[in-house]
Amino acid sequence: MSHSILPQNLIEQQLAQIDLLLAMFPDEDAITLSETASTSLKAWRSMQNNAVNELPPNTSMSVSLLLTLGIDLGLDRRESTVNRTIQLDIRVPFVTCNDDQHDADEPPYPAVRLVQPSWMSKAEAAALTAGAPKNQDLLSLIENFRDAASCHLLQTNVPAMTARDCLQDTETEPLVRTWFYFPSISTRSKRIDLVKYAPTYALTGFLLSGKPGILCLEGTAHNVDVYMRFIKTESWSDIPAHHKKVTERLREDGVNRAFTEMQEITDTLGNRRGERANRGDMRLLEAWLVERGLGEAFIKVFM
Repeated sequence: MSHSILPQNLIEQQLAQIDLLLAMFPDEDAITLSETASTSLKAWRSMQNNAVNELPPNTSMSVSLLLTLGIDLGLDRRESTVNRTIQLDIRVPFVTCNDDQHDADEPPYPAVRLVQPSWMSKAEAAALTAGAPKNQDLLSLIENFRDAASCHLLQTNVPAMTARDCLQDTETEPLVRTWFYFPSISTRSKRIDLVKYAPTYALTGFLLSGKPGILCLEGTAHNVDVYMRFIKTESWSDIPAHHKKVTERLREDGVNRAFTEMQEITDTLGNRRGERANRGDMRLLEAWLVERGLGEAFIKVFM
């Protein structure tokens, strides 16, 4: 895969993004650059200023910065032993892949990854990174990570907190309600993950396990898609591909939330049938959904 160095005007824009970050976070321990990153940054500045015509050997094609951010939970009255900081690994590229399709008048977007903090599991950190919007300006992306981490901490320290409580007031994207059908889902750890990680993506809904299994998700279309991609690649990474049988049966656009949280309702619906007591009574599910105004969706999913 070949790469091309950005033109001078785009190099200038990338340097301006780095300078803006350094200006916004002036504390000595807020932004850290490795020796290699510092040397490469100087080289790119020299090229942009026409001080040199060629880059020195071993100059990195991107400059990486480690940004440390404090997390404001808005819970000053609470005593907490949690270290309320996150670190973001920010990589600002100065080259573009020749195979990429992007606006030639704009520089490529920086890549941002959440470094796993001590108070978050590897899978949770990966979920936050996977759920970050793509093709977004750097400052907005940083705030997105800060908000997502804050939401995670609130859910960890305030068990009653629901996904709806963590939604930003500025959420303007229309919501969808998406229904997924499993021929069978019973593994406890996989069921726990389906419920556990949904609030990270501001999703509400329910899971019914057994034969068949039903997963209902409410949230933005982007969040639903990224969440499912995370589940398949991270939570289900140890499952053979031919066992990852799940089908999207219905996607309702422009809905209002019918649920305030993500929950498993398997035990709520009463007795199970079958040799392994893993077959649910669909009539009970239908009645449960009708009570919540979702009877029509049941017909579309199962009929």
